[in-house]
Formats: sequence, C-alpha cells, structure tokens
Amino acid sequence: MHTRPRSHPGTAAPVLPEDSLAYALLTTAQLVADVVAGGTLTESLAKLWIARPATPPGVRGAILDLAYGTLRDFGRQDFILDKLLQKPLQEPVQSLLRVALHRLDTRPDTAHTTVDQAVSAAATVLGGNFKGVANGVLRNALRQAVDLNKAADADMVSEFRHPAWWIRRIRTQYPDNWRSILAAGNTHPPMALRINPLRATRDETLESFAEAELPVRVLPNGALLLERPVPVARIPGFVEGCVSVQDAGAQYAALHLDLADGQRVLDACAAPGGKTAHILESADVMLTALDTDPARARRVSENLDRLGLKANVKTADCRDLNRWWNGRPFDRILADVPCSASGVVRRNPDIKWLRRSDDIARFAAQQKEILEALWQVLAPGGKMLYVTCSVFAEENREQIAGFAARHPDCRRLSIADQPDCQYLPCAEHDGFFYSLLEKTP
Repeated sequence: MHTRPRSHPGTAAPVLPEDSLAYALLTTAQLVADVVAGGTLTESLAKLWIARPATPPGVRGAILDLAYGTLRDFGRQDFILDKLLQKPLQEPVQSLLRVALHRLDTRPDTAHTTVDQAVSAAATVLGGNFKGVANGVLRNALRQAVDLNKAADADMVSEFRHPAWWIRRIRTQYPDNWRSILAAGNTHPPMALRINPLRATRDETLESFAEAELPVRVLPNGALLLERPVPVARIPGFVEGCVSVQDAGAQYAALHLDLADGQRVLDACAAPGGKTAHILESADVMLTALDTDPARARRVSENLDRLGLKANVKTADCRDLNRWWNGRPFDRILADVPCSASGVVRRNPDIKWLRRSDDIARFAAQQKEILEALWQVLAPGGKMLYVTCSVFAEENREQIAGFAARHPDCRRLSIADQPDCQYLPCAEHDGFFYSLLEKTP
C-alpha cells in the first residue's frame, strides 16, 4: 500500500447528488484511499458521519457495503489495475477504480450504470482530468474480463485477497484447511445474538423472533444465529436489553471462564463490553472492568447500563498494577488481549492490508507483558482465561506454551477435552483462541 498523506473525505462536500451511485462510489473511494494511506476504516467512517450527519440511512448502507466489499477484495482489484494501467493514478481516482471494479464483479447486471456513474464521479475530482482514463480502464476491464480473471486466479494475492505474508503464514500453520480460513476472511460475517437470562428466557426470545418473522438457529453454546443480518432496530428485545449482538465465538468466553456466584472477577481488556456483560449475565459476581482508553471505557459503561448491569469500570492499563489494583486477588480473570485480529478480518477487512508481518511479534510481546502482570493478581486456585481473536499460533498456542514453561504454578486446564481451543472462522462464528490457566496453590 502507498502511504502518502491525503485529506479526509469529510473535508470537501461532494457536488454529486447524494442519492446517486456516483456519490456513493466517490465517497467510498475516499474512505478506501484513507486506508491506503495508513488509516483505519473505523476511524474514517466515524469522521465521515460526523462531517455528514444528515446522510440518509440508505446512502449510508450503500457506502458501507461498497467500502467493506472493496477492502475484502482489495488484492484482486490492484492486480487487475496493474494490468490496465501503466502506473497507479492519484488518489482518490485509483481507489475509485477499485470500488468500481468491485461493483462490476458483484453486480455485473448493472455494469453500464456502474461505469457511467464512476466516470461521473471521476469528473468531480482533480479537475476532471481522469474522466477519460476512468472510462477507458473500466471498459477495458469489461472487454478483457475473461483473460483478466484467469490471470488473477493464478496470482496468490489476487486469488485469496490477502497479503502474501499472511497467506504463507496461514498455509504453514494450517496445512489442511488454510484455504477455508482465507476464504472465510473474504465473506460477509454472520450475525449472532446473546440472550440476557436476567431479562428473558430462551423460549420467550424465540417466540418473539418467530412473531417478527426473523428466522434464527440456536447454536450449541446458546447463541442465536440469524439467518441473515438485520438492523438492530428490527431485533426484538434489543432496546429492552433482552438480547445483545455478539459473535457466537465470543460467547464461549463466559462459558469457559468457569464462573460462580460471589467470585471476584477481572475483565482486564474489557471494551467494548460484550464479554463483560455476558459474565454479569451468567453469575452474580463482583466484577472490575479495565480499558486503557477513556472513550472505550465509557462504551463499556453504556453497554452495561442498557442491560441493567453493574461493574467497577476503570480506565487503566492492566499492566500498571499500581494504578488500579487494591491488593485483593481475583478468583477469575478474563484476559481478552490485544492481538492481530486475524480471526475477525471479515468484520474489519482493512486490517489485513494495514498489518505487517512484524506486527505479530509486537503483539506477542505485549501479550506476554499482560500475562505476566495479570498472573500477579490472580488468587491461588484461581483461573485465568486467555483469549484472542487471532488465528496466528505466535499469539495463541506458542504464547501460552511459553508462559506455562516460565511459571511452575501454572496448570493448563482442558477445554472440550483439548489443552486449549482454537475456533477457526466459519459460517457460524469468527476466529477465536481460548486457553484456561489455573494458578496452583
């Protein structure tokens, strides 16, 4: 990816009609260009909605769909553009072509409209100098589609839509199912819900969904998997705190933590608070929730308020014990540590293009520091659940193996008759790693 700086999409009001495809294409192109320059999609979207608060829901939805889809397919678009251009174009025109190619691939029935609207969008930027280039590139892409796709399928990055280093790592660590892991990273994520048993029973919840004509399936861990994602406004009981949106894989955390009433529990890296809430819904415990960022800590409190739950929420780095710990050990610790997020890239497709190979070692070093600090505040006989949303062994099994070797008082407890549990991304859930550690007296 190129890293030259650029202005934010919210700084210049577009001259295109807001309800036009051209507007959605150009706005999305500016978001993608931000990611190319090194920014995150989440931050760019937040700034965009602040700058354009009156954007209609339908337009927002179109922009989101184009942005996430384009970034999932990023590697393929750049391969094709490399074949059609002598050199990359200036931003945001280069990203406009990326977005247009994504739409041509996913909506071939509207190819003429896509080309026409992309050319209209190109006419509004950089003095309209690239209007003819955009028209020529996209029409050549259509004319040469068979040959271009054949060549793209023969290129590793283009075929699997992940960086080369990422593909090699997954292929080495998962020789039997690396293709399915990469394929899952390019799909639309499933939408799962967690029932709050303090406010609704499973039968009541299933009945309300049947009445709303929203098909759901109950997974083995109790999560509800929607047949298709819907806006939260359509989810029965969401406003009332009867259900929450949470990936089914994330819902294993509270189950694996072995909770019981009266325990002192620490959620060491709590934001946005889904697992925090699940713990409190599962047992009557005294819970402390930490996060390093004040805004993210506030989000934890807001999520708990919606559900009518209480916790001691603090803004602190869990490694800085002097700042937050009162000396009383915890019976249970949830260490949902910062990681590469390689198991949730379909929800955050910019991650796979922003990450670098050496980032994994940096995450592993941070995770090691967190484990060492938290072990000090765990009571003898207590249990700590180590969690990542990663599929990389360096952050998971290798991390835990190293920790256990350094600590004779660490006993690894089995999860589902295994030393630990690596959930790989699939149609039902994202990718998560769980390891349960007991501090022997």
